[in-house]
Amino acid sequence: MDRFCIKCGKKLTHNEIGLHKKLVNRGSVEFLCMGCLCERFKITTGTAYAMIEKFKRNGCTLFSDE
Repeated sequence: MDRFCIKCGKKLTHNEIGLHKKLVNRGSVEFLCMGCLCERFKITTGTAYAMIEKFKRNGCTLFSDE
């Protein structure tokens, strides 16, 4: 099932959904894309991707190697 950003309508990736769950609420059913999530938390996309890699290295199952 495709999911879309609730702010801009962009189709979401598995990792964007995972990052939203990790940073906002694991039980979320509506999500923000990478750009909108970064804007909300005032971080760069580079920082967000680094966070995803760190979470994956630590074994977090919310992320995948797309």
